[in-house]
Amino acid sequence: MPKHLQKYIVHITGSLLFLSIPVLSSPDLTNAHTHLFDIAPFRQSFFQYVLLLVFFYVNYFYLIPHFYFRKRYFLFGLGLAVCFAVISFLPDYVFPWNRQMMYPPGGFSTSMPNGMPAPQSGNTMAFSHRHRPLFFGAGLWQFLLVSSLSFLVRVNQRLSSMKSEKLKTEVSYLKAQINPHFLFNTLNSLYALTLEKSDAAPNAILKLSGMMRYVVTESSRERVALQSELDYIQNYISLQRLRMDEATAFTYTISGPVAGRHISPLILIPFIENAFKYGLNPEKESAIHIAISIEADQLTMVVRNNKVIATLPPEEVSGRGVENTRLRLEYLYPERHSLSINETEDIFEVKLIILLV
Repeated sequence: MPKHLQKYIVHITGSLLFLSIPVLSSPDLTNAHTHLFDIAPFRQSFFQYVLLLVFFYVNYFYLIPHFYFRKRYFLFGLGLAVCFAVISFLPDYVFPWNRQMMYPPGGFSTSMPNGMPAPQSGNTMAFSHRHRPLFFGAGLWQFLLVSSLSFLVRVNQRLSSMKSEKLKTEVSYLKAQINPHFLFNTLNSLYALTLEKSDAAPNAILKLSGMMRYVVTESSRERVALQSELDYIQNYISLQRLRMDEATAFTYTISGPVAGRHISPLILIPFIENAFKYGLNPEKESAIHIAISIEADQLTMVVRNNKVIATLPPEEVSGRGVENTRLRLEYLYPERHSLSINETEDIFEVKLIILLV
């Protein structure tokens, strides 16, 4: 059975079991003379459980991921307080009741909530007795229990997802960051340099070795020195320029202080790889511009290229590089990054802003 289907079954089963609690715990469950939903106190109690169930998913899908995970603790606490107030008071106003209307005509149960005596036939006393709001009784503990349960389930899911995603990205980047096509082109360029007995060949081999060492040793770390990441990018660009036509309009600039800054490894390179993949074609007007600037704790990278490659060989088309990086940014820099991609028929431009730590 697919995992997503298993998850839906678990949620549906859990919800039904939760809503069965007020039914199974009702003292009037075995009373053949009354229908539970005709009894005002039961309707109010059941409605409270429905609201608690709704709160579980509101907390699970919205409050925790949008406020708690993003460290907006005040808004998270405010959201809980609002939900608590709604669950506490809304049932009392939607299903108000008193002693005279507690049971429908035709019979009364011998059992009463909170130990109240059963009303006698002919009692016309208009004595209003509203059911106490939820927070005055055991409902507070029910709210805290549901809140804690949704929190634990959501946090556990996030941890499992992050571990799985980290493993996937590590394996993905070990396999794909220095991909076979890039190695093939680079080795061809090195072969040509050696045939020409070029003095550039030893330096190119050192750059390729440095790139491979960086991927193997640094990709599993959460943070690396920004300078190391920029050195990796510089080596990549240097090797790509070996096959770049002289007519290609290419610029690469770095500005601002780099020392002391740290960044997640291999978070910038996919956008640069994408520019070279689609922006180099000796038969067309190629242009690639890369600009990285650091100001205070903010890094801004703009990558722009002409779209000069209409189609790629099947082995090069994955379509997952940019999307995987987008997911990594969401995990690693929640509320601390901005990614905008502008694409026209001829131009592809990426602007990434990251608040460094």
